[in-house]
Amino acid sequence: MIRIEPAPWESRWPDRLAMLVLLLGAIAMVGPFIWMLSTSLKLPEDQYAGGLIPPTLSFENYSKIFEIMPFQTLLWNSIKIALISTFGQLLTCSMAAFVFAIVKFPGRHALFVLLLVTLMVPQQITAIPQFILFKWLGLYGTQAPLYLPSFLGGAFGVFLMRQYFLTIPIELAEAARIDGASLMTIYWKIYLPLAKPALAAFAIFAFLFSWNDLFTALIYLPSDLDKTTLPVGLALFQVQFAGKWTIMMAAVLVSVAPIMVAFFIAQKHFIEGVALSGLK
Repeated sequence: MIRIEPAPWESRWPDRLAMLVLLLGAIAMVGPFIWMLSTSLKLPEDQYAGGLIPPTLSFENYSKIFEIMPFQTLLWNSIKIALISTFGQLLTCSMAAFVFAIVKFPGRHALFVLLLVTLMVPQQITAIPQFILFKWLGLYGTQAPLYLPSFLGGAFGVFLMRQYFLTIPIELAEAARIDGASLMTIYWKIYLPLAKPALAAFAIFAFLFSWNDLFTALIYLPSDLDKTTLPVGLALFQVQFAGKWTIMMAAVLVSVAPIMVAFFIAQKHFIEGVALSGLK
């Protein structure tokens, strides 16, 4: 019988060092969240008490935030707008990425580079033209400006999906074309089902961006709590309850809960999609 000796310490120390660095990074990332959870479960008079275990465990902060401000309405508005925006981004960006990856036409690469250049344009530069346009269309004060631009695509989503589509063998599309399939059929029945990991990864990015979009909501829905989103409500909440950390931490945890749920549901496809979309 051949006995395999364990690797000596000298050959294993890089792995141990990497594990130590990752462990310290995980503690640095999870630590603030644990502190937020601990503070949200404390009584107001115990908010400055040391230690992560609350002296008196209480859930009244979570009930207070719904009494003070219509958080259920803000949550619903944010979820609705984020879902619509995510759907628009997935549809338009995947279609544009399919064209850039599969369809050969003059100027394809130059047009794709021009699209990527738009990533360097700050959002604040396009805010004024967009505001004038939506004001002219009579959409100011509505939720439409928060999700309509998502149906016009985006450079990041097109880039991410195109990179994944390039990893799919082109022979699949060529065989389908020989069988008489249209480009729309190839996109819908071949490429889109194979791109589920990339779609899941991009969906989380798009949902997160829309969920945290305070800038656009402040422009079009600055104070209407019946229509505006959760980030605006949190900003107003912070001004009103500055220094009351127990209530603030409860409100913040309620706001991040949907993001955490979405990530844990799709984390397998998210990691796989990010990894595979960066192969080329």
